[in-house]
Amino acid sequence: MRTIVDFMGTDHRACDDLFASAEDAVAQKNWDSARGLFERFQKAMAHHLAMEEDVLFPAFEARTGMSSGPTGVMRTEHAQMRGLLQEMAIAVANADHDRYLGLSETLNMLMQQHNLKEENMLYPMSDQVLAAARDEVVRSMEAMPVQDAAP
Repeated sequence: MRTIVDFMGTDHRACDDLFASAEDAVAQKNWDSARGLFERFQKAMAHHLAMEEDVLFPAFEARTGMSSGPTGVMRTEHAQMRGLLQEMAIAVANADHDRYLGLSETLNMLMQQHNLKEENMLYPMSDQVLAAARDEVVRSMEAMPVQDAAP
């Protein structure tokens, strides 16, 4: 039986690894590699956010009756991350080293804070309140197809 904390925490680390790889390629001005790695990171992030927004958050909200609580905060932060990702996509497409690295620093800080809130508060709460449906929720998230990142 997999927990939401374990499943989503593992996905956080996979996204973080792609983020770091893309940032390293940009730092080295290896633009072909940077573009490919950033695209993979952007797709992984889009998938992660969709798993939360389309499966986990609705299940949590239905069970708790809270839609403007922790999931509301997470959705606001997701919107901020999407905005930064769009700006980073432009920077990497234009081979704008300084712009990309400045944006990536901001995104990194936001992601670290966001992930801590999820892994230490929202995911454990979800495991608790969704205990009877946890396996189904995790299976539903696993089954979500990876799509292109939103423009």
